[in-house]
Amino acid sequence: MSAESNSAVGEQGASKRAKATNRKSVPEPGRTAVPRSSRTAGTGSTRAAEPESESRRAAKPEPEPRRAAKPESRLAMVRRARRINRELAEVYPYAHPELDFRNSFELLVATVLSAQTTDLRVNQTTPALFAKYPTPEDLAAAVPEEVEELIRPTGFFRAKTKSIMGLSAALRDDFGGEVPGRLEDLVKLPGVGRKTAFVVLGNAFGVPGITVDTHFMRLARRWKWTESDDPVKIEAEVATIFPKSEWTMLSHRVIFHGRRICHARKPACGACPITHLCPSYGEGETDPEKAAKLLKYEKGGFPGQRLNPPPDYPGRPAPPLGASG
Repeated sequence: MSAESNSAVGEQGASKRAKATNRKSVPEPGRTAVPRSSRTAGTGSTRAAEPESESRRAAKPEPEPRRAAKPESRLAMVRRARRINRELAEVYPYAHPELDFRNSFELLVATVLSAQTTDLRVNQTTPALFAKYPTPEDLAAAVPEEVEELIRPTGFFRAKTKSIMGLSAALRDDFGGEVPGRLEDLVKLPGVGRKTAFVVLGNAFGVPGITVDTHFMRLARRWKWTESDDPVKIEAEVATIFPKSEWTMLSHRVIFHGRRICHARKPACGACPITHLCPSYGEGETDPEKAAKLLKYEKGGFPGQRLNPPPDYPGRPAPPLGASG
């Protein structure tokens, strides 16, 4: 074959290849061209998804927003609170005031001394105090320095001496040496507030009252009975949840639970019998074995706070002041 023939064949081949290339580069109607560099080798799939058109995005349904938990109704809260009280009554059928006393005067003085200390320390201190000053008249006439020395273990002994000698003088001068059984009279006595008054009224006179101490305040908030941190407001709010006949024993049960299981710093959630009713479950230790080690008093196998507990108390009596164990 001549050089001219070879040249002609070459031109025709080049022309055919060019036409084929041109045909491949022109997209078919309705199909978007995809550059070769964007194809995955051997699969024909694209490496990156094509951007969606506005019409396709508009056609997609928007995801439904996550619904917030439905807040608890007032009725549901009241029912849950009353169930907590019933179940605590089964857990603590022996709940009682944890101060040793033989009469209303001893209970009044012991409750005043219990501020900023434990009932155990008060119970270890009052036997010597009441042995020397058994009546309001005796305590009112005492030498302050001698009283201070006797109650020193309870802390703040100077201020407490002033309070218990002052209330003793008021009982002697204004009430014939007897503790009054009315709230309005009790709160007028030196060192006596509503909490102390309700302890005395409920446990010495059988008058229902809610004792809002630090334990009661903490648990009432954890159980969502109130959002207040004011004792008087908490008392008023809780009083609307429970019948009046339950107020005194409710106080004992809640305080017992706060001292034994639902502690301030590290609640023993894993050992709590009412976790199914507690909206704050998980604030403390949830592992059952670790939680069991946090239990106090009879729940943890230790002595209680009273040297002379009631007969139905299942734990051991507390030791006297200075005794071991």
